[in-house]
Amino acid sequence: MRPLIFLIAITSISLNAQQITGRVFSNNLPLPYVNVYIKELSKGAITDDNGFFTILHVDTGKYNISASFTGYKTKTKVIEVINATNSINFHLEESDMLEEVVVTGTLKAVSRLESPVPVEVYTPTFLKKNPTPNIFEALQNVNGVRPQINCNVCNTGDIHINGLEGPYTLVLIDGMPIVSGLSTVYGLSGIPNSLIEQIEIVKGPASSLYGSEAVGGLINIITKLPENAPLVFADSYISGWGEINTDIGFKAQLGQSTNVLTGINYFNYSNPIDNNNDNFTDLTLQDRISIFQKWNFNRKNNRLFSVAGRFFYEDRWGGEMQWNPSYRGGDDIYGESIYTKRFELLGKYQLPIEEKVLFQYSYTDHNQNSVYGNTPYLATQRIGFGQFTWDKSLSNHDLLFGTAARYNFYNDNTPATAHADEIVIPSFFAQDEIAFSEKHNLLLGARYDYDKRHGNIFTPRIAYKFKPSKNDILRLNAGTGFRVVNLFTEEHAALTGARDVIITEALKPERSYNINLNYLTKLYTKSGVMIGLDASAWYTHFSNIILPDYDTNPNQIIYDNLDGKAVSKGVSLNIDAMFNNGIKLLAGATLQDVSKTENNITEQQMLTESFTGTWAATYKVYKYNLTFDYTGNIYGPMRLPLLGDLDPRSPKSPVWSIQNIQLTFDGLKNFEIYGGIKNLLNWTPNKGNPFIIARAHDPFDKQVEFDNNGNALATPENPYALTFDPSYVYGPNQGRRLFFGLRYSLK
Repeated sequence: MRPLIFLIAITSISLNAQQITGRVFSNNLPLPYVNVYIKELSKGAITDDNGFFTILHVDTGKYNISASFTGYKTKTKVIEVINATNSINFHLEESDMLEEVVVTGTLKAVSRLESPVPVEVYTPTFLKKNPTPNIFEALQNVNGVRPQINCNVCNTGDIHINGLEGPYTLVLIDGMPIVSGLSTVYGLSGIPNSLIEQIEIVKGPASSLYGSEAVGGLINIITKLPENAPLVFADSYISGWGEINTDIGFKAQLGQSTNVLTGINYFNYSNPIDNNNDNFTDLTLQDRISIFQKWNFNRKNNRLFSVAGRFFYEDRWGGEMQWNPSYRGGDDIYGESIYTKRFELLGKYQLPIEEKVLFQYSYTDHNQNSVYGNTPYLATQRIGFGQFTWDKSLSNHDLLFGTAARYNFYNDNTPATAHADEIVIPSFFAQDEIAFSEKHNLLLGARYDYDKRHGNIFTPRIAYKFKPSKNDILRLNAGTGFRVVNLFTEEHAALTGARDVIITEALKPERSYNINLNYLTKLYTKSGVMIGLDASAWYTHFSNIILPDYDTNPNQIIYDNLDGKAVSKGVSLNIDAMFNNGIKLLAGATLQDVSKTENNITEQQMLTESFTGTWAATYKVYKYNLTFDYTGNIYGPMRLPLLGDLDPRSPKSPVWSIQNIQLTFDGLKNFEIYGGIKNLLNWTPNKGNPFIIARAHDPFDKQVEFDNNGNALATPENPYALTFDPSYVYGPNQGRRLFFGLRYSLK
């Protein structure tokens, strides 16, 4: 009887424990080391050297089986297991790593590998590795890009690219310039990450296509087409400091030809914290809402027509812990309070003609009601932009012609603005990309702008692309840039603290000349590792550059056109690797030298690091639906603004790093749960310094004694001869904190 029972048991097991065999190919060749996985059973196998695999002990049933390999697109099939041996084969296609479609470099949609201008691309997946309440903070993990906080009190900031100050960076949404120096931080806040298709970054002058401000580089935030967005989405997280960030949105179809995408972002931080014990808030308190909506209209022949708009409102303040709105503008308790209201409108329309002619436009209205202690700053800025482009191909020439007009209006209550600044700047540009062969391309471009304040401005550029193989590309770019300066829209230090602002001459437009060499490739190893390499070397020479002089007089900020030169030069390397064990790594490093030379004296530019590094490592445990992310950055020393020889603070910052870890669980349908630790090392800039804010106990300088020239005197109460100054800042004051969040997406 026992042998019979044993035989029945064995037969039962064999009937319910079949196997799946098969083979994986690519380009009709067997592909080794491919991961073949059955999701429902959390079971899989690895292909051998000849592409064969076998999965044993599979019960009868229907399953989803996937084949994945670094550098190739994952393919999933459905298999019904019935027989003892079941066979299935896969044919994998190479992935599109390094082949994303980009538009920023040439105003045309091309593969990243085909673009003659090097463009870096970052997707929402990258942003999720380190959740932040705005894109401004998210860019801290992009190599060569650093969000610079300009004030310890109000925490406003700008974006540095390759060591160049924020006003040299142009920010665009869907290709339209919507940000100037007055509002860099605001243009990068309040856009829900779920609405972003990708972020494109161009390092180096782009004035030949985009005009003023695109001197050091540009950041283009490309929003999703409504048809590509989730039907409903929500993402909310809270931190241990009490920060609350919420994104919600949805899309709808109106009739057969109209899609609408709506996104709302709300951020609140209302928990004053003073961990460095200077009686000032470590983090600015903020209450912010942003509403974004994009309409996309389907037209005949797939012609483009879209309209988008955004409303942004923020109430932020920082200052002494005792401050409340009743002290706003007074000199009893110091606070910096900023009310910002901003409207944006942008869109594109392709003309209903045979030729490909596109009209693009944007308009921004920015109102800022601010007080810095008892100093009010009331500003209004309006920027209107319209542009026609004609895209035409002739033989081996890919031509682009365009005309644009920019309307600038700016007014504030400062003595530097005696009357409103209002001007229209017309522009013309042309570009010709010549394909000599599959391996050799040459791009020639030029732009002409007329500014009645400064006359004619001509900015040419040239780009050569050599593609020796399918996966290798070498680019050489050279070009010029220009920038028309409005100081009080750009220099926060001119509005806060006790320093007087001195403008020694009528400021001329800045000019830059740049050359950039870039090499891009992707490599595949037999062990199943795919590596993307992106290496660059650059040199930028500036003339007429305007830099704030903090050193000549500690009580003044002096602005004039540099009688000399300024140079930015360096090298950078990005590595994007995917390993067959599931680890993905994005790492980068930049070495740079940014200096100015005047009167034969060369010195490092203020607030500019000599080196930087960034990384983002991801590991997915498919069996448990868990993803681990480890992100971080490291910055080299930078020169800091002191208030004189007696100032006891360090003249240079130390090497410092911000590191974060995150764990994400996506095992629930339509939901993701995530959490982690930000600033794992608990680094803050006050470490190693006696204080960060000079004379935080006397922010209105009521106890400071001055000589006849207005210089602070050393006294027993003020032994270092200081005045109140919050401009000694190079990193965030926010220490270690936990965060926890939940995402929902219905497609």
